[in-house]
Amino acid sequence: MGFPLKSSPTTEIDSKSLELPPKFHLALKVSSLQFPVVSTLYGGKQVVFFAMSPYSFGNSQPQHCSCENTAEADDGCSILLELSEDDPFFDKKMVRESIEHVLTLSLSLSRYSDLNAFLRYRSSLSSRLLNDKGFGIKEIVHIKGTLDPNSLSSLLHRMLQIARIIHLDEVELYFGQIDGAGSYSPRNEMEALNSILSFIRTSFSSQLHSQTHALQDLRDAVVNMIHEFGTKNKVEDKTDKNYNCDKEQCLVEWAKDHGVKTRLQIAYIEGAGRGAITMENLEVGDIAMEIPASIIISEDLVYKSDMYHILEKIDEMSSETMLLLWSMKEKHNCNSQFKMYFDTLPENFNTGLSFGVEAIMVLDGTLLFEELMQAKEHLRAQYNELFPALSNDHPDIFPPELYTWEHFLWACELWYSNSMKIMFADGKLRTCLIPVAGFLNHSLHPHIVRYGKVDLATNSLKFPLSRPCSVGEQCCLSYGNLSGSHLITFYGFLPQGDNPYDIIPLEFDVDQVDSMEECPLSNWTTHMSQPNLEVEKEVLEDLQSTFNGMMENLGDTDSVDRENASWEVKLALEYKEIQRRIVSLILTSCSTAADPYNIITLKWLVIMVIAASGGA
Repeated sequence: MGFPLKSSPTTEIDSKSLELPPKFHLALKVSSLQFPVVSTLYGGKQVVFFAMSPYSFGNSQPQHCSCENTAEADDGCSILLELSEDDPFFDKKMVRESIEHVLTLSLSLSRYSDLNAFLRYRSSLSSRLLNDKGFGIKEIVHIKGTLDPNSLSSLLHRMLQIARIIHLDEVELYFGQIDGAGSYSPRNEMEALNSILSFIRTSFSSQLHSQTHALQDLRDAVVNMIHEFGTKNKVEDKTDKNYNCDKEQCLVEWAKDHGVKTRLQIAYIEGAGRGAITMENLEVGDIAMEIPASIIISEDLVYKSDMYHILEKIDEMSSETMLLLWSMKEKHNCNSQFKMYFDTLPENFNTGLSFGVEAIMVLDGTLLFEELMQAKEHLRAQYNELFPALSNDHPDIFPPELYTWEHFLWACELWYSNSMKIMFADGKLRTCLIPVAGFLNHSLHPHIVRYGKVDLATNSLKFPLSRPCSVGEQCCLSYGNLSGSHLITFYGFLPQGDNPYDIIPLEFDVDQVDSMEECPLSNWTTHMSQPNLEVEKEVLEDLQSTFNGMMENLGDTDSVDRENASWEVKLALEYKEIQRRIVSLILTSCSTAADPYNIITLKWLVIMVIAASGGA
């Protein structure tokens, strides 16, 4: 079993978890780029080298080079920013993708209120990534010893342009910039600004620069931009003062006794459940929470248990599944080291996996309906493979009363919604539960985006702030670039605000297409560069037909008693309304595309995709 984890390198269910039929589809595999730092000779000078690697063990902090590896010139210092050729989107970040690679369609609701405005934008959009902005894959940024305001602004603008492109994910690569200031998305802007701060901190830490005024001015300018970003995207949350957090506070006190340091307190957030709010004003770089590795729940605990010698003999038994089975039993262990932690866990996690029949029926016609049904069927099939066989063969180790389907589903939801991928000091990546840190909720505008690596010096996991958090404000992190359907299925909520990762892909069964030439979209891509209005009109008619069918399948929800509906039905209705809005937007834009210009620009509706069965 593979878990869709917070800070996971990829945020989709692995192929072994859900074996889907081969389809052409948009695979959004989102990685958090890391920043290993070394020094090198470039252009005859020794410079700080920031290699942007696609490998991710989570949203962890950059590694830092030693002080003797920092570049210094007579009148300042130099930094080399490089886009790694191993980046999965290297070619796209160098030049905008060609329309001939297009096979599917995806639209984002949050970027443009009017689809035609988006189409006109994309139609006139020239390739403005690294090459077209005048940058190469290696760029030396020279920082003079002193900077006047104009030079400082120009330098920061140049570094920010490069950093934004380096941090683009696949959705942002396609939809492009969304405001006049050059920003691609709030997520991208935060990553870019914090990466520049990392560069500056590395230069400072070398202690070789005799002139640091320019670096300090640059740092102050970046921090000011982060403050402005935080103010613009601040979400106001309300806490429920009547909620009793005694159990949660007991866990925090237990954690402190075991070395945890935290500047947060647990509270009940209206609409979000339990969360963590700050007890003081925290600034960029402050550590909101620090967890010693000794209280992190990982696979090492399974290896020491009495069930490991049985589970290791089962073919294709993953460490994640072992952890799931271990936690089902450990929850009821009165002598457990983690008894305090398990006692604070809810009896029901209320994720999409717990949806009842009524909520499932509300979702009929949506993308989430199929995802939930497949996930439920997969989990049930996996449970049936393990039980009652394990309980029959080893009743003392797998007591039947502890290994029921209900307990199995509870453990699945625990690990789906609370686990993180952590890189330990030994270099091994492990799936873990983190006491106390599990109270940190997800946000589209998180305060914490870089976490997931145990600090070698302290042997602890740190959660540093990427933007300020005011006293009494909920402190959030990012679980990843996840769609609403994914968040409902495995976490049980929808985020506040428009989610740029809510997309509608059009999929075509490979079994129904003998060759690429017979693909329904083949004529679209063949004639993309030709001013053939008949072809473009055919595209428009196909789109209208497809999305009219989607709208009909969504049905009518007016008959549902929303006021008295259960939590799951309300959540299902909220998701269905989001999908209805996206489809309605597409249909409205298609119906107004009467003039030839609008029809031609429909070519920009189609985006690049890789065929899941074997490449483009």
